Formats: sequence, C-alpha cells, structure tokens
Amino acid sequence: MDSPSSSPITPGGRWQPAPRHAPFVIGVIVVAVVMVWLTGMGQSNFAAAMMIVDPRPFSWDTFSTLAGRLEALSITLSGGQVWRLLTPDFLHFSWTHIIFNSVMLWFLGSQIEWMDGRARLVGLFLATSLASNLLQYLVSGPLFGGLSGVVYGILGYCWLSQRRLPRFQFPPALVTFALVWMIIGFTPVPEMIGVGRMANEAHLGGFLAGLAMAAIMPPRRYRR
Repeated sequence: MDSPSSSPITPGGRWQPAPRHAPFVIGVIVVAVVMVWLTGMGQSNFAAAMMIVDPRPFSWDTFSTLAGRLEALSITLSGGQVWRLLTPDFLHFSWTHIIFNSVMLWFLGSQIEWMDGRARLVGLFLATSLASNLLQYLVSGPLFGGLSGVVYGILGYCWLSQRRLPRFQFPPALVTFALVWMIIGFTPVPEMIGVGRMANEAHLGGFLAGLAMAAIMPPRRYRR
C-alpha cells in the first residue's frame, strides 16, 4: 500500500502500463476494430445488429417521439436482445472515429485497469456504456454508435477520483478540452466544419456516469 502522497509506479517504472497489464482495454479495442471491418463502418446490414434497437422492423415515425422510442426499446429488450444496450459502443463510422476513441481509451483506461483493478474498470465500462447509450437513444433514436460515451465516462471518473487520491497521469487541460468540445457538440459548429452530427447526449451521459462512479466508489490504493 502507498500513501496518497506517493507517486504511482507501474511495471518497469513507466507511468503508462504495458499492454499485458491492461488486457481488458486491449480486448475492447480489438473488438471495436474488428466490428469496424465487419459492419463496413456502419454501412452493412450487420450494423443493425449492433444498434440499441434494430430500426428495420419499425416505421421511422416510431422514433419521432419519446413514447415511440420507449416502446421500441421495450419490445427489443423483452425479446431477449439485452446485448443491444452495450453493442452500440462497438459501432464506428470512420477510421478517425475509432482511432481517437481507441487512443483515449488506452491512455486512461489502461491506467484505471492497473491502478484500480480490472473489476473496477469493467464496472465503470458497463455503467458508462449503459448511461451513454440509453440517454442518446431516448433523445435521438437508434442511429448512433461509438466508444465516445465510455471515453467521456472514464475521463470523468479519472478527474474526480484523482482529486480524492492522486494516481493517474493526464494533463488537466484534457478535461477542459473535452468539456468544451462536448458543449460545442450541442451547437451547429461540428456540422458547419464538416465533422458531422455528434452523439452529444452519449458524451454527457457517460461523463455524468463516470462522475457518479468516482463519487460512489472509494479510490483503491494503487500498486507499487
């Protein structure tokens, strides 16, 4: 056990863990990259199997109201397709999308897996995934995907938990940049500059879930 004032030491004296020390993060990234190929970046019919609700059995009017979206989700879940609550994480629509999410997931997620343990990271992944996917769906419908909500959740967790027990390594400006970018996402600016529509509610839902996890779960004493 280390005291809160000690500096975290990862294997080999690095502050960033090696891939073998964060197999869960590596596994998530590998699955996401494979899904990019299998779904043709969201263009193949297989992409519908990854969405939180398969839109094909429903009319598009169903998703125009909150009541319709809730009904479609209820029908989907009652049919046993519970995996759809998580699979939108692995649906990406461009290489820049998957590369950015993978880099950020590795940068922060590997530190959580090593410092706080794999079980903590898995719980964080599930909580932020559910919060981000559900909020995005309830606001906009099923046409979204990506690990961005989880990345925002991990960032929120690292930022708040770090204030209770310093152990993660990341520039403080990263949080400011992420929050500013999330706010910009609620404006027409991304579409004006050619980035396209963003899953803003997923970012918000994931970030809030990450903060909640950091507030509820006490920091673990990192390994030395």
